Amino acid sequence: MREDTLSLVSPALKVAILSFDGFNELDSFIILGMLNRLRLLGWSAELCGPGHAVTSMNGVTVQLQRPLEWANEADVVIFGSGLYARAMAENSALLDRLQLDPVRQLIGAQCSGTLLLARLGLLGDMPACTDLGTKPWVVQAGARVLEEPFHARGAVATAGGSLAAQYLATWVMLKRVGEAATREVLHEVAPVGEKDVYAQRLLARVKPFVLPALA
Repeated sequence: MREDTLSLVSPALKVAILSFDGFNELDSFIILGMLNRLRLLGWSAELCGPGHAVTSMNGVTVQLQRPLEWANEADVVIFGSGLYARAMAENSALLDRLQLDPVRQLIGAQCSGTLLLARLGLLGDMPACTDLGTKPWVVQAGARVLEEPFHARGAVATAGGSLAAQYLATWVMLKRVGEAATREVLHEVAPVGEKDVYAQRLLARVKPFVLPALA
């Protein structure tokens, strides 16, 4: 990121990406890679969860960088999806370890991670996005599910579909560093020859949920 951009943006952030056994690699690693492009600002996105390591839905075992409770002090908390989200949603001993606060934190979830937000009472009456497989569980938990890839209200956002991780990353960046820095990161990760189109598509989807807060 250019030095002239650095002078315009906000301080460092701690980002907890909650990942459990059976996690979806796309959910966790896409947003991890995108947000750590802001390391020059002191941003740090880290995998967070119970235990020392987790194994993905495709058998990839990774070491967790932070314990589950670290999410309680992070500035941003992102729930990825996974094979066992429904069982975790019924595990009060696990969920009770999370004391999240949308007044001081940005909180996002993707696919079956949205079910965990619902169980934690963080959705309120906000409509939510999730994947098609998880939709019946989220509806059963009392939320109205949208047929859209991304939706946010205030400090809470949800996304549906593995590649919708890019929308959550864009939302976090827009909320905390503004459009210029966000566009620069999107240009860095976009396919060659499609950088402007890629950045504009993501910004067009996410900006309507952010602009009122920036006004």
